[in-house]
Amino acid sequence: MKPRIYLDNNASTPLDPQVIQLLTAELQESIGNPSSIHHFGQELRNRMTKARRSIAAFLKVKPAELVFTSGGTEALNQCIRGLFAEKPEGHIVTSAVEHSCVYSTVKFLEKCGCQATYLHPDRYGAVTLEAVQNALRPDTRLVTLMSVNNETGVKTDIEAIAGLLHERRIPFVVDGVAQMGKELFTIPKGVSAYCASGHKFHAPKGIGFAWIHPSFKIAPLLIGGGQEANRRGGTENLSGILGMAEAVSVLEQALPQATQQMERLRNHLETGLLTGLPDLVVNGTGPRICNTSNISFLGVDGESLMMNLDLAGIAISHGSACSSGALEPSRVLLNMGIPVDQAASSLRLSLSRMTTEKEIDTAVEIMIDCVKKLRMIAPSKKNKTFIPASSE
Repeated sequence: MKPRIYLDNNASTPLDPQVIQLLTAELQESIGNPSSIHHFGQELRNRMTKARRSIAAFLKVKPAELVFTSGGTEALNQCIRGLFAEKPEGHIVTSAVEHSCVYSTVKFLEKCGCQATYLHPDRYGAVTLEAVQNALRPDTRLVTLMSVNNETGVKTDIEAIAGLLHERRIPFVVDGVAQMGKELFTIPKGVSAYCASGHKFHAPKGIGFAWIHPSFKIAPLLIGGGQEANRRGGTENLSGILGMAEAVSVLEQALPQATQQMERLRNHLETGLLTGLPDLVVNGTGPRICNTSNISFLGVDGESLMMNLDLAGIAISHGSACSSGALEPSRVLLNMGIPVDQAASSLRLSLSRMTTEKEIDTAVEIMIDCVKKLRMIAPSKKNKTFIPASSE
């Protein structure tokens, strides 16, 4: 029986065993609504309060500053659209390599009357402090950037940019979805909101959070019964919240050792592929998060390779899971200035702390075999430019 190896953890991670154990008990025993005033409801509210405190302690923020959402997309929409709800005008600075939940939201706000600047990071993979500084205007009302690119893993210097925006008193919303769970971090002074999604760090799907600084005044995206201190209407997903809190408690125990292990295995993966195959490009030359590698297999169609690897038991992606079904080269890579042929031959490989060295060794062997076969079947003109992998 062929192995099934999962290397698409930037799309979603498997549940941690401790989270599964908690959820199993919670779904069987939980009765009531956290907003109810009777005993059942108040017991649930107390458990939710403890979960909020636990996550806040990990982030080194105040519990009252956390808003639970259905995930990163909702959290980022709330923080971005909420700022412009009453006055959809002014200038927004973002990048052309943001996740679609930010990129498309800014595009939507342009239709509503806002103006936007989309910074292009070139092959480094992230926008610079200088680029942000040069893009600011007197009417700039928001800067929104990701701390880690979900396709290439390249980090943005959030701390330096936050310092600049703090001086200028410009709100700064950070997409932390690809960072949370991969490394220890502190939200820098000058960040107005930081958003994350539970299923990216071994918590359930359908739960996430937005940390919102008290000075950042935004309108709620969902209006309802006044839950989440009137910042997000709708009955809270208590099982998801408790599962996410449990996943965070596991992170406290696992990091930073898990960071070092994922980086070691990621480097082992890249070394194996670069040794066994010619004409590979690791996309993104800037410092990267520990678990992500975006590789162009020159001379091979990325979609064809992805499907062949799936048949061989290896799960990877052609880009963001939210857009990889588009069957076209990655917008992120194209907006980094990467040629179309190179972008079309790219695949994203992303590890988790559950990935093993044996899985990596097996995956490397299978990938080398698949690439060689595809190159023999459909040879094409190869771009022999090599961009070295970044190291930290």
